[in-house]
Amino acid sequence: MIFVVLFTIITTTIENFMRFLIPLAFLLVGEYYAFQLFLHFYRTTTSTWKATSLGIYLTLTAIEVIYIICLFTNLNDQFPKPLNSIWGALTFIIILSKFVGGVFLFADDLRRIGLWLIDKVGINHEFNAGRSTFLSKTALVFSSIPFLSLTWGMIRNPYNYKVFRLKLPIKNLSKDLEGFTIVQISDIHAGSFLFKEPIKRAVELINEAQPDLVCFTGDLVNNKADEIEDYMDIFSAIKAPHGVYSVLGNHDYGNYVSWPSPEAKIANMDQLKRNQAQMGWELLLNEHRLLEVGDSTLAVIGVENQSASKRFPQRGDLVHASEQTEQADFRLLLSHDPSHWNQEVTTAFKQIELTLSGHTHGMQFGIEIPGFIKWSPAKFLYKQWAGLYQNDGQALYVNRGLGYLGYPGRVGIKPEITVIELTKES
Repeated sequence: MIFVVLFTIITTTIENFMRFLIPLAFLLVGEYYAFQLFLHFYRTTTSTWKATSLGIYLTLTAIEVIYIICLFTNLNDQFPKPLNSIWGALTFIIILSKFVGGVFLFADDLRRIGLWLIDKVGINHEFNAGRSTFLSKTALVFSSIPFLSLTWGMIRNPYNYKVFRLKLPIKNLSKDLEGFTIVQISDIHAGSFLFKEPIKRAVELINEAQPDLVCFTGDLVNNKADEIEDYMDIFSAIKAPHGVYSVLGNHDYGNYVSWPSPEAKIANMDQLKRNQAQMGWELLLNEHRLLEVGDSTLAVIGVENQSASKRFPQRGDLVHASEQTEQADFRLLLSHDPSHWNQEVTTAFKQIELTLSGHTHGMQFGIEIPGFIKWSPAKFLYKQWAGLYQNDGQALYVNRGLGYLGYPGRVGIKPEITVIELTKES
């Protein structure tokens, strides 16, 4: 029996070591090349810049090393939430920046090894063992790009809300629905918020749009229902004549956290539903509501999370949710994951004119210059990742998200409030 216990302990230790071996290797390589880059400029610069470069290097390294120690000893759990989130993000930024710079110094090492081999085999070539100043400067420039942009995005953009407005032409739109305004928000991720006051501005912008209808397309929390409770008074201030409707996102199910029992997980979901009701939001669980707009009817259809990817919950039942909406003058679908649109909506439910989704956050990183460029790494994961998409009379709008997850900021992709005005196609 003792041998079984010892074997289990040894194998578990080895597995844990191997799990951290690759990240540790990347970390050490990044540190090595960051130190090499520092030494290169320290040796070749003026005395004033020597002190400055030494101060910068030691400060950033201290920020990184101390947080890593706290992380592995669980001391960071004692930090206030804002400190833990910002310090952790800054540590990640420093490590990433060092690694980016290290790529260029690694290329310089390959260059020097190649020249050394050429020199050793007797080929007439002048060999200089020193580092390339050009590649070192390139490494410094490129390592500063993620550091400056990600730090600025963390300081400036978490609550820098942008209102996206569009007029959506709809074929055969009834006269009563012309000018009908829908505000969409998505991916609040309340568990990530560090401050309460800036969020009030988002609600002010929503209400200033004077929407007829407000729709929330999932991921109210990161994991637990109580994450929204400090912000319920803020979001309950959202008002629209035809109400606020919502659906669940993949994070709302509590699948990314351990629960003491299945009953605890069920209780969490029940609490999340009650919280939304207390905010005055009507949660649609594979069901619909018919709204009377003048003499016309608008069907708001809401499905639980449905995705083309098996990594996410498959809870949607659009067949059931859309039953008895055939006679509606306009059908609006709320579905958290935009991959559901191609998976089912455009193939089997062509009567649905508009689908609203979220989920992608636009990866919280990208470049958007209207009329010129729209790019994010999210495009490699999702065919539809931000903004408006149209196909054979059907439209999908993917909201970039109101909150954030993981990295407490955004670079190039701002938190979004969408204002859609229905117009009749000419």
